[in-house]
Amino acid sequence: MRRAAVKAIRTSLLSTVRGFRANRRGSFASVYNRYYPGQSRHVSSSSILRSPPRPVVPEYVLREPIRSSMYVRRASIAVVSALVGYGAWYSYSGDNSSQVSRAYSSQTTGPNGATQTRTVLVIGPDELRTGTWVGEGPISKRTSDDGRKMVEMLTPEQATQKLRKTEESFFVNRGQGVVRYDMMQLPSNDPIEDDHHEAIVEYSSPGTEKVAPNDWMFWGVFDGHSGWTTSNKLRQTLIQYVARELNDTYLSAGALTPSPEAVDAAIKTGFTRLDDEIVHQSVQKVLKSNSKAVAAQTLAPALSGSCALLSFYDCKSKLLRVACTGDSRAVLGRKSQSGKWTATALSNDQTGSNPDEAARLRKEHPGEDYVVRNGRVLGSLEPTRAFGDAVYKWSRETAERIQEQYFGRRPSPLVRTPPYVTAEPVVTTTKIEPEQGDFVVLATDGLWEMLSNEEVVGLVGKWIETERASAGSGLNKQLNAVWTRAFGSPSQTLPVEANTATEGDDGQKAPFRTRQWGTSPESDRFVVEDKNVATHLIRNALGGKNQEQVSALLTLPSPHSRRYRDDLTVQVIFFGYGEKTGKVVVNEEATASANAPLKAKL
Repeated sequence: MRRAAVKAIRTSLLSTVRGFRANRRGSFASVYNRYYPGQSRHVSSSSILRSPPRPVVPEYVLREPIRSSMYVRRASIAVVSALVGYGAWYSYSGDNSSQVSRAYSSQTTGPNGATQTRTVLVIGPDELRTGTWVGEGPISKRTSDDGRKMVEMLTPEQATQKLRKTEESFFVNRGQGVVRYDMMQLPSNDPIEDDHHEAIVEYSSPGTEKVAPNDWMFWGVFDGHSGWTTSNKLRQTLIQYVARELNDTYLSAGALTPSPEAVDAAIKTGFTRLDDEIVHQSVQKVLKSNSKAVAAQTLAPALSGSCALLSFYDCKSKLLRVACTGDSRAVLGRKSQSGKWTATALSNDQTGSNPDEAARLRKEHPGEDYVVRNGRVLGSLEPTRAFGDAVYKWSRETAERIQEQYFGRRPSPLVRTPPYVTAEPVVTTTKIEPEQGDFVVLATDGLWEMLSNEEVVGLVGKWIETERASAGSGLNKQLNAVWTRAFGSPSQTLPVEANTATEGDDGQKAPFRTRQWGTSPESDRFVVEDKNVATHLIRNALGGKNQEQVSALLTLPSPHSRRYRDDLTVQVIFFGYGEKTGKVVVNEEATASANAPLKAKL
């Protein structure tokens, strides 16, 4: 999750590229000659943005840098769209070491013995520079004494392989209003702090045991911060806690249907009971054991934190409830009378920048001027609702005792009346229209930093057009039948209604990464290349048609990648009525590794 304030960076296209010459500190030439004396190497720039012919430049030239969101000095820069990733870079240790670590291999000589070039990136604390490396031998990891590193860029093919590494897709042949869902994750942190979980629960009302059970379907995305342990805990237990509360609520209603308020309350209770176990019951367990080993295992989910976005679809009522704790987001795509899709947010970003959330906190903590500062809780934590984050929930006495006896950080001097953060979600309810081909996108905030709600829905609509046009035999037929009713002839632009509201007026965070990267916001930058729609969304979020930029953002190693993109987790659920076999089947053409057919998680 993005936890640092971001400053938008202005970019400009330079008609000529100013060289980073050999006699300047940290140049490729000076570093390589220092490590490999007597060996000739040539480095040149390769502009991603088209510009007029350049004059003759010195032998060693690098592109003007792209600066990260952490860089605050004003500068004219050119966008980098070619970087390198972890698993694809060379490491150099010592002046005479011959050990080279490399996961992806690039040929340095052609079939006739001709020397080939390799695209490289120099990563600095505050900037990136790209160029071309001509010659054989290893590429040095460290290029200067100021911490800059040089890495080799993934090819478009390798970038696609990495992009599709975690994609999953399933056909839901239950005949209860859901036909398919796709999922994909892309890490930026190492290890990734996001997580996810999906489950189907069969439920039979009292007195209806002889009737086929009703499906409760759950999808959840969990955006961790300050570590991965809290989001991992949510993956293991949150749906279980919520399903248990829902079961008790429906049983209490007998043959009747529980009231909407009772169902919402059950979901909220599931969230808050789990958070109480994470934050407060864990402390009692640790103090009772008086063991640092127990403390290390038990307190980890309390000391880190996670947002949670959980959707609950009751197939009988066709009601979709979305419970949001934090700033992940759910968006509904629905066909309008104009023939285009409309994008409707099913959740609000719960951050200190949301006026409603800021007002709630100030009301709960009167007289504390810094309860919300710079859009953050106590000037530090961006989400106003989250699991874990115990330092904002424990009393000062508890926090200090845990810190003194075991570990952890001391509470902020601003802490006066905790808790300041709650795990209680805001729940929305939407009537789904499966026969109209509705779909829902759930994603952690990393996606919404790059794309707007309308762009996401339009991209899914464009993907549906392409899939419908190429639908063949087998399981795709059931989707084609749903999508044929939803779409007419393919369009040249994104088939989505424009948003007339002003960005940010509703408290939702607006995309800023394209401004940071300096890329065009025009819709013609998008492309359809993937069978998995979640992968399709992430590819276009990273650059779409601009393959160099996609490769760049995919191959930048952690922790440097965190300046340019967040962890990404995306789920897309397609509603409709298709084949009814009672099974959940792996969609092999949209899944990275074709596993054995899955059964519903009952």
